[in-house]
Amino acid sequence: MKEFRSKGIAAILSTALLTAGCTSTLVRDDVKRTAGLDGHCSGSEWADNSSLAVLPVPIVAFIVPHFDLNKISSEPYLNRCGASTGVVNRDVSVNRLACLPAGLTRIVTLGIWQWCPARVSWSADVLADAPKPAGPSTDEQTKSKS
Repeated sequence: MKEFRSKGIAAILSTALLTAGCTSTLVRDDVKRTAGLDGHCSGSEWADNSSLAVLPVPIVAFIVPHFDLNKISSEPYLNRCGASTGVVNRDVSVNRLACLPAGLTRIVTLGIWQWCPARVSWSADVLADAPKPAGPSTDEQTKSKS
């Protein structure tokens, strides 16, 4: 019974270690602002995070570095919420868990190319527009005095 339990615990720990590094955070604001907010914007979608070997020679490509074909950055996703000056409490993360089974493409292509579908999730709070003064502007005040 103890042997079964220790194998089960080892399997759970190894699965947890494998999936722990699959999510990376691109942007995260630690300071949470709550005043002056107009709304909340969030979403998620699949993105292509495929990579190609620097030296595309079969078999050798397994040991050389790879570069991303489609770089995933936070700007396109946060721009859906509004201008960069109008969003706070930003959080953008990329989950690459689906890359594990898709890693078979690296084996089929002998290490040259790997397809990696990544799940990008974003959220941000949208600031309200700055209130306009109720009185006349300073240009109108100076014109009326002259």
